[in-house]
Amino acid sequence: MDLVKLTEELVKAVVRNPEEVAVKEFDTDEDDFMVIQVMVNNDDMGVVIGKGGKMANAIRTIVQASGYLHGNKKVKINIDSF
Repeated sequence: MDLVKLTEELVKAVVRNPEEVAVKEFDTDEDDFMVIQVMVNNDDMGVVIGKGGKMANAIRTIVQASGYLHGNKKVKINIDSF
């Protein structure tokens, strides 16, 4: 499973403006580590992060678990708005 696509689908499922979601992968110097940058509309930041960060943590957990199950790299997800 492509972790970037999975992240994009999860984020688009919870936001009010799914057409304004951008997800990109950034490689790091470490071979077994990747960074996924999620950009959402400023109005959707509260929804994506959730109360106390619960939604963001849930998205991170699902993506990291999928990466682990499929033998992929470790994942860090950054969420920001534009």
